[in-house]
Amino acid sequence: QVQLVESGGGLVQAGGSLRLSCATSGRTFSSYAMGWLRQAPGKEREFVAAIISSGSSTNYADSVKGRFTISRDNAKNTVYLQMNSLKPEDTAVYHCAAARRYNDYVRSIDYWGQGTQVTVSS
Repeated sequence: QVQLVESGGGLVQAGGSLRLSCATSGRTFSSYAMGWLRQAPGKEREFVAAIISSGSSTNYADSVKGRFTISRDNAKNTVYLQMNSLKPEDTAVYHCAAARRYNDYVRSIDYWGQGTQVTVSS
């Protein structure tokens, strides 16, 4: 069993930055691909970014490429999402998730966090 707890969300002006963290419990963190998905009001949940278990490969949604950076620290069982140049359309609840397969990340998610709210004002 893996438990995921997100933090770091908040209210920020457009153009600002936030850093999300996702702390995990369990001894198997380093075997999972980790990532972030988000859900805005009235919209479906969408993929944001993923990172392979070793940290050597990452993948991003086109909408956040060049602005967001995902990273992980396997010694601390934590994954991060650095979000720069934030836009109002980035407003959503951000969830971290652990998946069995990096190359099929969304469809192989086993565990979800509760989410953290990010609000970007214009």
